[in-house]
Amino acid sequence: MTSPEAEQGGAAGEAQATPEDGAPRPEERLERAVRAAEQALIEYEIAVETFRVEVENFSRLHHQRLGPMYTRLDELDADIAEARAARTGDPEDRRKAEEARARVMPMPGVEELFHGWMDGDGLFPEAAAMLTEQPVRPPQRVRPSDEARKLYRELARKAHPDLAQEDAERSRREEFITRVNAAYARGDEALLRELAEEWAKGPEPAERRPSPSEELYARLEWLAQRKEMLTLVAKELEESAIGAMLRLAPDDPDRLLEEIAEKLLADVSEREAELAELLAQSGQ
Repeated sequence: MTSPEAEQGGAAGEAQATPEDGAPRPEERLERAVRAAEQALIEYEIAVETFRVEVENFSRLHHQRLGPMYTRLDELDADIAEARAARTGDPEDRRKAEEARARVMPMPGVEELFHGWMDGDGLFPEAAAMLTEQPVRPPQRVRPSDEARKLYRELARKAHPDLAQEDAERSRREEFITRVNAAYARGDEALLRELAEEWAKGPEPAERRPSPSEELYARLEWLAQRKEMLTLVAKELEESAIGAMLRLAPDDPDRLLEEIAEKLLADVSEREAELAELLAQSGQ
């Protein structure tokens, strides 16, 4: 492998030999800096988008598998608060009971989160199976395969809009990469292959034309601003509740879900015992 110093030396030697006066073009160093910054930004965007998809998929799995158990805990908390209020008659206990019951009320669109987990009576068969340690039907996986990841990275590197110099070419790439991102988010390996074939048949990217120093400086500034924006996006993902959980076990998120489920089952058992004790004290 040629060292960066050797590459720079070779480039300098070539620059001295090609112009008649032996001096390299003034923009040559800036052009190299722009190309390096573009490639670095593309790789960073790939990493951020990959993490975003992983967070989104883990969030979906989290809601599907653990949502019913969280609901059960909320219901038990409300039952406990109501039993305690009925026993004490204290106005503060009644207020807390009303707040606990309000938290159990379904939020708008919550049925969509648990699609396939509720029957016509509003029950949760899979949740009941979890609580009774019966076999549970796992949620459908939507995590992209290794091949899908490979195809996505290759397409992102080839067709990224930041590689375009003309507005028309940039628009074409933006439309294409939007379809690539959508296919990757669904883990659609077949569609990614079709998109790879489509790109291979399309027009070749326009060759980079020499740019004045002012345009190159403006390009570097834009790339820096884009990187800063992506850094904020990545930070938000990492600091989100789901992102923080995913970072605990990036190589085995399923095991993390199992550990959380075990903890929730223990919490459910504890709440059920507490409720039973309160009802026994009240003679119910």
